[in-house]
Amino acid sequence: MISRRIVAEAFIAACRDELEAPKPGNVHVYASGHGMTAAQFLNSAAAAADPLCAPATRVGARIRGAVEATLRAVGANTNLGIVLLCAPLAAAAELEALKLRDALVRVLDDLDLRDADDAFAAIVQASPAGLGRVEKHDVFAAAQVTLKQAMAEAADRDRIARQYATGFADVFDLGMRLHAAATTRWSDPTFAVLAVYLGFLSKFPDSHIVRKHGAEVATEVCRAAMKFDALLWSAQEPADLLGELLAWDAALKARSLNPGTTADLTVATLFGRRLQSVCQSVLPSGRNSG
Repeated sequence: MISRRIVAEAFIAACRDELEAPKPGNVHVYASGHGMTAAQFLNSAAAAADPLCAPATRVGARIRGAVEATLRAVGANTNLGIVLLCAPLAAAAELEALKLRDALVRVLDDLDLRDADDAFAAIVQASPAGLGRVEKHDVFAAAQVTLKQAMAEAADRDRIARQYATGFADVFDLGMRLHAAATTRWSDPTFAVLAVYLGFLSKFPDSHIVRKHGAEVATEVCRAAMKFDALLWSAQEPADLLGELLAWDAALKARSLNPGTTADLTVATLFGRRLQSVCQSVLPSGRNSG
């Protein structure tokens, strides 16, 4: 089995790398925002890592343990979306005989009512902005279906839930593809992370912004991201765009617009890429990780 330490280190590194990119509207090392700092997110990653990566542990228990550890460490919900996305990936990394993506599908298919109850409890504890009541599979009630089924019900309104229903299609087919291309194009890994973030943000409205500010505002941000995404990919020296990126960052934060779901998907992509590398090293000869 891949050691807990290796998986935890991959998780913390993914969180750190995401914070080092100038992600407009989100918290990063260049600028705080929304009452939060990069240091809080680093502390959150360190606190969440052990329960998130606990070996032979149900996904729901990983989620609940990581959220509780984060709340004890920083007293705020800094990483619920990250935890929801990364817990199944961490569990999948333990299935060494399978490619990461195949292992993830098995993990998602194995989710049960206990996982749903624990995940629901974690969501209620974290109390994310915009959390309301829904008619079916409300997190304030006891789970009646598996966690995967509950996420499938929310998939049309929440991009994180959609990953559970689609086998993390956005992460594998968009995020990881963009990261691979960007790391080939630029030597600075910061801009590979930014390429993933802008890639997600330009492809679909951010769920967090939709919940807090509505679909029209989220679509406006998505359209602006298209411009910056095109600028980034056309740049020979992406560092030259830093001034424009930070100006847009400040403008978004002045309006309390935080593409939080996009940032969560970015962390999941970086974590998945690192886990792919780890899994590749332990797969039987002749098999490729994916």
